[in-house]
Amino acid sequence: MSLQKRFSTEDLDRIKAAVRQAESKISGEIVPVFVEKSEVYSVANYRAAIVAGSLAFVAMIFFDRYMPSLAIYDPLLIFLSVVLVGLVGGLASNYVDLIKRIFIPQQHLDHATRQRAETAFLQEEVFNTRHRTGIMIFISFFEHEVMVIADRGITKMVEQKEWDKLVQGIIQNIRMGKVVEGIEAAILRCGEILLEKGFLKTADDVNELKDDLRIE
Repeated sequence: MSLQKRFSTEDLDRIKAAVRQAESKISGEIVPVFVEKSEVYSVANYRAAIVAGSLAFVAMIFFDRYMPSLAIYDPLLIFLSVVLVGLVGGLASNYVDLIKRIFIPQQHLDHATRQRAETAFLQEEVFNTRHRTGIMIFISFFEHEVMVIADRGITKMVEQKEWDKLVQGIIQNIRMGKVVEGIEAAILRCGEILLEKGFLKTADDVNELKDDLRIE
């Protein structure tokens, strides 16, 4: 599913409004970043193709041994059948997320998401604030991963467990089908946390980062 199908125009407007509301009283900047996948994962397609082709070959051996009437004996036809089934498996993995995920270890998913989130933090210049008070809420839907990354001006004042609670809240809402509600609540909670820690908006405070959503 593409991100355009996940969010309606109204959904995006609600999230932007939540960012503006959360930032209205704080000196921090909140940047939501949403990606469909953190990586292409081409290796999953190759693995699916190999497994599908191997299963096709095993099936031929089974038919030859136990169901001769269904067996294939022409070497060229055997080869073409294995290749064809392998291609179908590879294509299925390419277009069906559930199949693709089967062939990717969780460790690989975690690493790809972390790397993509760190790249987004730099690309979106979340660090580019006067007092290093940027916060990025990163969601990668294919991997079912959520990360909250705060800049160093905030991390020295806010314990990691606060962000962990925020992440769990988003995940729980997504599982219940309340994606937008979960994101809104997390954004507003970010504002509350910074208020509690004294990151108050000052007279010379300006909006240093755009409130636009980053959807990739």
